[in-house]
Amino acid sequence: MSFPKYPAYKDSGVEWIGEIPEGWEVTPIKRQAHLHTEKTTKSVFTVALENIESGTGKFIITENQFQGDGIGFQVDDILFGKLRPYLAKVWLANCYGEAIGDFHVIRSDKCNAHFLQWLLLSIEIISQIDGSTFGAKMPRASWEFIGQLNIPIPSLPEQKAIAIFLDRECKKIDALIEEQERLIALLQEKRQAVITHAVTKGLEPNVSMQDSGIKWIGEVPQTYRIIRLSLLFNIISSGTTPTTDNESFYDGNIAWVTTGELKEKGISETTKNITELAFSHFPALRLYPPNTLLIAMYGATIGRLGWLEVAAATNQACCALADSHQVEMKFIFYTLLAAKQSLVLLSSGGGQPNINQDKIRSFKVPVPSLAEQKQIILHLDKSTSEIDDLINHANQNASLLKERRSALISAAVTGKIDVRTLVKPKDIAA
Repeated sequence: MSFPKYPAYKDSGVEWIGEIPEGWEVTPIKRQAHLHTEKTTKSVFTVALENIESGTGKFIITENQFQGDGIGFQVDDILFGKLRPYLAKVWLANCYGEAIGDFHVIRSDKCNAHFLQWLLLSIEIISQIDGSTFGAKMPRASWEFIGQLNIPIPSLPEQKAIAIFLDRECKKIDALIEEQERLIALLQEKRQAVITHAVTKGLEPNVSMQDSGIKWIGEVPQTYRIIRLSLLFNIISSGTTPTTDNESFYDGNIAWVTTGELKEKGISETTKNITELAFSHFPALRLYPPNTLLIAMYGATIGRLGWLEVAAATNQACCALADSHQVEMKFIFYTLLAAKQSLVLLSSGGGQPNINQDKIRSFKVPVPSLAEQKQIILHLDKSTSEIDDLINHANQNASLLKERRSALISAAVTGKIDVRTLVKPKDIAA
């Protein structure tokens, strides 16, 4: 859909803004709003960064309780997430409360607060602010930079019209995005169900079944056996990380896998390679052959899978299952995908949950004949590929909608489109 433009434009004098409509002005944010810094501990309503959705300014209800020496805010204050500002966490307060953590509480003096929120959500503003951050690991934006940032300012009625227009149009786009995200979730559930059914029930519908004695497996065909992984792989081991401050251990010709590279597919190249010298200094390193199955044992990537298409070593967070017998590696890959939740439940450790090699060795899986394994692999390769294509298409649709949303916000707040006739006068006057 195309939108009307203003009848005349002028140069704003600011590169990222470009031309603005005649009658608009350019002024620093600090001349339109100020930083509110008064602390409070009396509020029963607290807001933390995790309550603000990135890029949309929507409030997210969480079960977590937040405490701290927070900054008080009131209706129409803007809470701007100063930590990692590229996340674009910008919330317009609709009540009184307390901002806990890394927020700038911005109080509008002259401009419409809702318009200012949309302006601060625009990708150009976020990009400018993100480029000013200090701190490598925990980048933060200062009010000194934000306050002096030049912004385009129309008349107050136009500001309100723009805010109303963006509320309405972005709500429509958000509904379409949510529709695609629901579709993706349903497809992912279907994918998991297809894999689980195939590896535990087989492909033949009319066969005699027996109880496996294992909850996640349930009933299996009577021809299936339940076997520990240690009896299916001659090698179940791991690796290590060579000292990172010694350059002679890296940039060699030996592929070295980390858990970040486990993405449910084959691995033919790695981000880092190590040298023969590293192997001679670190006995825990081992070169695994192609067709080795890898599983992540630690942290956020726990349970993630992949397999080697080239010979490679791994770090200590990868468990390698190599030299299989009685089973096709790809069948166990699909089986562990089906069992991921049950496998992760075996993890221990609070802040850094992990499943160790002993737990993986003792993990039991259903095993049909080699011939049936090959049939199941062919079936799942085809089925998951078809579902993945649908998921990718839905992801692309969602990405395009998000780009459209971002472009619409930028066009409206910088005056590239004229929305005054697209909002009812009574709404502006309200």
